[in-house]
Amino acid sequence: MLHWLAAATPDPLVPPSGVPDELVFPGVWGFIATAGIAIAAVLLIIDMVRRVRRLTYRAQIREQLDAERAEREAAEAEGATPASDAPTTDPAEPEQPGAR
Repeated sequence: MLHWLAAATPDPLVPPSGVPDELVFPGVWGFIATAGIAIAAVLLIIDMVRRVRRLTYRAQIREQLDAERAEREAAEAEGATPASDAPTTDPAEPEQPGAR
């Protein structure tokens, strides 16, 4: 029972505040400012992720092109035709009648 009484009595070392609660809390403008900063941060993070992903894709394509170039140069050095330069028919294009 004494615990309840001790919790209800104010601390004598802390003076009571005479400032109204409306002046202490940020209010609507504080919420709007915080929400704006949060939305800006989310948009910046999304943009950064998109740019990093784009750089990763470019690096992968660059590595693939370098590997194909090295394969082509190695095949040319051996005197053989690389498989990528061999004439092939495109399966997307239908054969035209009378072309043969």
